[in-house]
Amino acid sequence: EEPVLLAELKPGRPQRYDWKSSCETWSVAFSPDGAWFAWSQGHCVVKLIPWPLGEAELGCKTSERKSRGGKVETRSRGAAKEKTLECGQIVWGLAFSAWPAAEDGDTDPACAVGLPCLVLATGLNDGQIKVWEVQTGHLLFSLLGHQDVVRDLSFAPNGTPILVSASRDKTLRVWDLSRDVLLPSGDTFLLSPGRQVQVLSGHVQWVYCCSISPDCSMLCSAAGEKSALLWSMRSYALIRRLEGHQSSVVSCDFSPDSALLVTASYDACVIMWDPYTGEQLRTLRHVPLHSTLDSSSEIHTSSLRSVCFSPEGLYLATVADDRLLRIWALELWSPVAFAPMTNGLCCMYFPHGGFIATGTRDGHVQFWTAPRVLSSLKHLCRKALRTFLTTYQVLALPIPRKLKEFLTYRTF
Repeated sequence: EEPVLLAELKPGRPQRYDWKSSCETWSVAFSPDGAWFAWSQGHCVVKLIPWPLGEAELGCKTSERKSRGGKVETRSRGAAKEKTLECGQIVWGLAFSAWPAAEDGDTDPACAVGLPCLVLATGLNDGQIKVWEVQTGHLLFSLLGHQDVVRDLSFAPNGTPILVSASRDKTLRVWDLSRDVLLPSGDTFLLSPGRQVQVLSGHVQWVYCCSISPDCSMLCSAAGEKSALLWSMRSYALIRRLEGHQSSVVSCDFSPDSALLVTASYDACVIMWDPYTGEQLRTLRHVPLHSTLDSSSEIHTSSLRSVCFSPEGLYLATVADDRLLRIWALELWSPVAFAPMTNGLCCMYFPHGGFIATGTRDGHVQFWTAPRVLSSLKHLCRKALRTFLTTYQVLALPIPRKLKEFLTYRTF
């Protein structure tokens, strides 16, 4: 079943050509509870949209949203209202916190000092990270430390106020948003949330992507290098380099049970790893479809841009420069579905499945249908076990070899 385009949202602002108003959608994000969608629509603007979209939007192919000045734009849909965040800089990375949203009516921005409410972090062109309260659209505070573009952001999935940022300054930084820090302001000091816990150095190129494993034990980072780095989220020490790609690694994601890690590269390959052992389990190659390519083009038309796991862990979605969105089943070597898209940059699954959001160089965001799957009892058992057992712990169990191979994803 091929993905069907449900809606395409376009920025309403006129196109400008100076670098300060770049129109690319470098990042899209769903909140963990699926109630909000964040869209970096270019022109230094982020849209916060209540999910699901309105029937009129999902029933048509395109819909334009107008942005006016610096005001917060709202549109009532029950208790939630759409908001426009004016970030003042090109927005590269987006991430929602994993802790629960505030109760309806609890819209006091001061509540976020203790961070009990849903927040959105935005990584900007000047190295700043701005943190916003989602319910009100208010800017809470900024995190300062990076010396170049903040390319990606990842909150700890377990609900602790830990944020990891990846930057073109070749570092990753770990922030604890529950800690206060004194910031100089003229002759006085201001108390501001957000303390830098650690700076992770090891990359020699721009860092494109960072992903924290769902069990919060590991962090993977991808830079303009042929290897991805795996870090401990407990000690912040480098665990290992994952070497196998032939070109720059640009995207990475963990499976929902933390048992698998996928990396995507400009070499047109996705490699599936066991993060505990560093073993390569499978390589998925993006073979061009001749009908979608310009034979005179000299660029690497299958260069990958983004990869992500589906919520149940049985599918992958990838976006590549050959103008295709691909969906892969975990046990197969070839894609199970394709969809034509132009200038794709990023992709993300809806947390409860059924949809994929993709962002483009034109500042658009597209919503596609995704295969809905009823997980087998075998997979559900494997997922439950692997959530708290490492590969080494599974291999030490007194169970048959075939069962160990299944639990460690050595058989598909």
